[in-house]
Amino acid sequence: MTMIKEYSNLLLEAEETKNGTNPLTEVMTDFDVKNAYYVQLETIAEKVKAGRKITGKKIGLTSKAMQTLLGVEEPDYGHLLDDMVIENGGAISVKRLLQPKVEAEIAFVLKKTIKGPGITPIDVMKATDYIVPSLEIVDSRIRDWKIKLADTVADNASSGLYLLGGKPAKPSEVDLEMIGMVFEKNGEIVNTGVGAAALGHPASCVAWLANKLSEFDIALEAGEVILSGALSAAVDAKAGDVFTAKFAHIGQVSVRFTD
Repeated sequence: MTMIKEYSNLLLEAEETKNGTNPLTEVMTDFDVKNAYYVQLETIAEKVKAGRKITGKKIGLTSKAMQTLLGVEEPDYGHLLDDMVIENGGAISVKRLLQPKVEAEIAFVLKKTIKGPGITPIDVMKATDYIVPSLEIVDSRIRDWKIKLADTVADNASSGLYLLGGKPAKPSEVDLEMIGMVFEKNGEIVNTGVGAAALGHPASCVAWLANKLSEFDIALEAGEVILSGALSAAVDAKAGDVFTAKFAHIGQVSVRFTD
């Protein structure tokens, strides 16, 4: 328990000072994913105690390319908080973050609580009020993004900020497996993707998350936003950059970075 608190404090200090910390997996070589999630929960508990509210959950590392890069076989997962929300079309000062990257994904907004085990993609679709385009600004409190799976899980799945945009749609109205996305940086296309890039189907990602979190007796709650995973690679961001993700059928979402 002392180790959990110490690691949480390291990450909180890195976030506060904007000075990244060394990988936790280097500090303790047998630091595993289960302990990492308890570190994450400790950090989230401290933030909630300070007045922040949980607004949802996120799934990361949903693409095979990113999993291969980190040498892992499953996604990671984290919590979203009310102070992470940015308005669509809004501006973000790079001073709020350490080493930001931007990802485009589909957000699910739930109308019913779901809790694993045994949750299926169909259960997710039935529990979803609507889907919208989203941008996630990922960030790492681990210096130079030198992360293994346990590092990013402890660091709240490298969460930073997020925003929702576009026009809400019922998941049954859209072919989520085939939905196309074009991702632009400063007006130039940098990535494209389809829904199938996220574990074959975005709802499969949400089902995986519900089942994974049940190991910690945590549910995906009605009203929460669930970021289902990037449809293409994350792109580095710096002051002056403008990012826009355009999705077939459900519109677009954009954000700009300032000093």
